[in-house]
Amino acid sequence: MSKRTSTVPRRQLRSQAFERNVFINCPFDEDYFPLLRPLLFTVIFSGFIPRIASERFDSFENRLNKIGALIRESRYSIHDLSRIKAKEAGEFARMNMPFELGMDLGARLFGSRSLNSKKCLILESSRYDFMKALSDLSGVDIKSHRNEPEDVVRAVRDWLVETAGLHHAPPPTAIWYTFAATFTTDFYNDRQSKGFTEKDLDMMPVPEYIDFIRDWVAQKSIGAEV
Repeated sequence: MSKRTSTVPRRQLRSQAFERNVFINCPFDEDYFPLLRPLLFTVIFSGFIPRIASERFDSFENRLNKIGALIRESRYSIHDLSRIKAKEAGEFARMNMPFELGMDLGARLFGSRSLNSKKCLILESSRYDFMKALSDLSGVDIKSHRNEPEDVVRAVRDWLVETAGLHHAPPPTAIWYTFAATFTTDFYNDRQSKGFTEKDLDMMPVPEYIDFIRDWVAQKSIGAEV
């Protein structure tokens, strides 16, 4: 087989993945897990592929290089800026999220033709709070989730409908109940039957959790149509 014949399928696969990949830029702490998990579920349930820095861990890999690669490989991105404000005196503001948003914007403005088509969703806990720290984003549309998991589901689902061509998606409330009741019950029952403790499940690596969502959605033959 010639080199030309062997490389075309890989290019096509990369292109197909780019159209489904959603880069997720968010905090990585226990307080955010109740928002991250329904966010991941909604992305996968909707037929898209979440790409997140914690999807792999390699001490030799430079974090900025990894994030840059994820951004280049994803047409869509979700940036949650709800944790950029310090909670108490003496605490530093958390600037990783707006920094990665800047990297993503730079990719769209100065990248290749495919990167020029990138779309993003900015999330906040309270509408317009981020403008006090990032006035350059005045006039940019955002969605607020009020730190409520159900509102995260609604914001992500509606954005995918509005921006990414998601068709025949169930209503946000239906997706939320599927996640909060059916999926979460199945998740805990299955994992606990295999010896996982509550601590194991609360601290489960993100890639393992994503794999369970994918398998569950595939087994149930449910999800939205892109």
